[in-house]
Amino acid sequence: MTKAAVFGTGSWGTAFAMVLADAGCEVTLWGRRSSVTDAVNERHVNPDYFPDVELPANVTATTDPAEAARGAEFTVLSVPSQTLRANLEAWTPLLHPGTVLVSLMKGVELGTAQRMSEVVSEVTGVGPERVAVLTGPNLAKEIATRQPAASVVACADESVAQRLQAACHTPYFRPYTNTDVVGCELGGAVKNVIALAVGIADGMGLGDNAKASLITRGLAETTRLGLAMGADAHTFAGLAGMGDLVATCSSPLSRNHTFGTNLGRGMTLQETIAVTKQTAEGVKSCESVRELARRHGVEMPLTETVVAIVHDGKPPHVALKELMSRSAKPERA
Repeated sequence: MTKAAVFGTGSWGTAFAMVLADAGCEVTLWGRRSSVTDAVNERHVNPDYFPDVELPANVTATTDPAEAARGAEFTVLSVPSQTLRANLEAWTPLLHPGTVLVSLMKGVELGTAQRMSEVVSEVTGVGPERVAVLTGPNLAKEIATRQPAASVVACADESVAQRLQAACHTPYFRPYTNTDVVGCELGGAVKNVIALAVGIADGMGLGDNAKASLITRGLAETTRLGLAMGADAHTFAGLAGMGDLVATCSSPLSRNHTFGTNLGRGMTLQETIAVTKQTAEGVKSCESVRELARRHGVEMPLTETVVAIVHDGKPPHVALKELMSRSAKPERA
């Protein structure tokens, strides 16, 4: 039986542990709090995120990272993006030799503007052939209740992507392979920024025309940045691009959309943070995405607008007026 470790007992880490277990893997969850790991082991539930969902018997949990990592063919990382580096520095000596490191995270590191796979490689010294990314329209609550979903497994080594694909393929979870790690990661990170913008529009009471425009132009921004960074344009028309963008921008289950909605309704950043129970990756990553765009000379007006609203305190109605009054240009410019 394939052994997998999942570092992180949040909603997505827990849901993906279920997927791996349903696909036949022996899964060990690592979590910081014994109250959660004990509940997983004794009652087969995660009381903080899915108290009404019974976890498979082949999912166990521990607070000991060495125990979780022992013998794992796949080591899945599902922690907030901005904490990954510090966590990995502690975990790297414990990793099973030859393990494939799998990122579930959809963010860009502040300061370095590195994608998560780049952070993983830099900290662990592992080559790109052993770093994989799983991304797509994967709202954790729906997957935890085994509703149908598709995803993308990306790795520079296609055979590794195929191994991971087999390890997480279930009757309700359909993974596709891709070797475009850059495009897949950018799609996952930038869609959180666009979801904030769409949420703000919802909070302001704007209509479906506005939201459709934001989603479409957001995808154009993402594609421009991706092409400048060497990604394949086709990736952004697939599950890692359009698929993830639509799900995150349209679902009330989306943390980033909900965060943006509260801002659009007039709540301050601190007020919104206070009522948000889980990490909305786009709140911090929007600054890193903007930095990537500036480094590569790519114009990303929606990203700039989100940063201005979220971090500079610009009123949404002012930002909207400025966005709509930008100079006219061809759609594909």
